[in-house]
Formats: sequence, C-alpha cells, structure tokens
Amino acid sequence: RGDAGQAVVRQTGGGETGGGVSPLPVFLFPSELVFHSEQRSSHRRVLTLYNPYSFSLSFKMLCTAPSLYRVVEAEGSVRAKSCVDLVVRHLDVSPRHWGRRDRFRLEVRGGGQVGGREIWAELRGGGDEGGGGGGGEEEEERRRRKRGGEERRTGSQQRMLCPQTPLSPLLVPTHTRLQLPTCTAVRSVSQWVVCVVVAVLCVTVLMLPLHTESSSVVPHCLHVSTNQKLVCAYTLGLLTMVFLR
Repeated sequence: RGDAGQAVVRQTGGGETGGGVSPLPVFLFPSELVFHSEQRSSHRRVLTLYNPYSFSLSFKMLCTAPSLYRVVEAEGSVRAKSCVDLVVRHLDVSPRHWGRRDRFRLEVRGGGQVGGREIWAELRGGGDEGGGGGGGEEEEERRRRKRGGEERRTGSQQRMLCPQTPLSPLLVPTHTRLQLPTCTAVRSVSQWVVCVVVAVLCVTVLMLPLHTESSSVVPHCLHVSTNQKLVCAYTLGLLTMVFLR
C-alpha cells in the first residue's frame, strides 16, 4: 500500500478457484471502464462491489497492466448486506496508450466459496469522446457485436483467466434470488445517526452551566466555557439546516 492509502493493482495470473469449490456470483458495477484523455474528470472511475450475502467477503483486484492504474483499497473486505467503492485511477493518458484495452479481475472469497468478475478498461483519445455525432455510437455498436461474436466462439473457455481470452461476463444463476442492497441508503442511515448524535451532544453542552457559575447539581468538571457554547450553537445551527433540507 502507498502512503496515501492506495495500492497498485497486481498482475493477473491464473485463477485461484480450486476443484470442489462452488463459484460465487460477484456483483460489480459498472461492467466496463472508459477513460477519456481530454477529460480530467474521467481519469478517475469508481467500481462498486455489492455484497448481498449474509457473510462478509474478502476481495483482491488484479490487472493485466498494473503500471498504468492505481486502485484505492485493491485488497480488503466488505461486510454482509453492504457495499464498497473501489476508485480506479488511470496513471498515463498519453497518446501512445489511446485505444488500449486492459482487463481487471476482482477475486472474492467468503462463505467457503470463491468467485471472480472480469471487466475491461479502455483509454480513448480526444476524438473518441462522443462529440462527433452518430459515428461514435456506430463504432461502439460494432465493438459490442465483435465482443459478442468472440464470446460465442470461445464458449466454456471464457471462464479461464488467461491474457489471451476475451472478457468473461458473470451471469447470476436463475435459481438464485438475491436482492442487491442500496448503497446510498446504507450511507444515508449512518449519516443521519451521526447527525442526531452530534445534535444531542451540542444541546447537552448548551444546557451545562458556565465555568464562572456555581451549581450544586452539576459537578464543576462539567462546566463549560463561553467559546465551547458558541461552537456548539454554531454546529447545532448547521445540523438544523441539514435536518430541514
């Protein structure tokens, strides 16, 4: 891991799934990463890993070109019924890499099972940003048809992780009925809980007597200063705006 809490993704190798271990469906979105060299905001993409299971998952991100990308939390775990965001940053958007397609693989373990999901990452040059009318859409459609033909030709060999094999999409078994958790809802609930706790703390501090006052009910160690009350009043005002919004 780097000093800024980042880790360079590792070079992909052979799959770690062993015989006798049932595959685990992996829910990773989006299914493809597109970087634009002329758009600085697109040099950073976010992958969201969902865990709809009742057990925690450990994950590890692999890549065919680890020197071109940096992933925040390339290895870690995600709790049951929750999700985690993986930030992927392209490190070299020079013209020599325009049109280059690299492959990521996310390997997960949990509940005695292992699974994996592969996605493609592509760097597009200044003329491939979709501003040229219908030509870009036609080119994207041709690419999708070409990938679909390759997937049908390779058949079952898609499940093998090898630099020469095409992208292997992961399909959810029809007999499995899983409900994906809403990542934003989980975060909203936790944020509201924190806001309520802070608001209650501010109200409590405002009710305490000043250190210059004498009180037989409140111990002297709990007396606060005027500056502390001003800070709590200001914070409570900000929280009130959040609640009203």
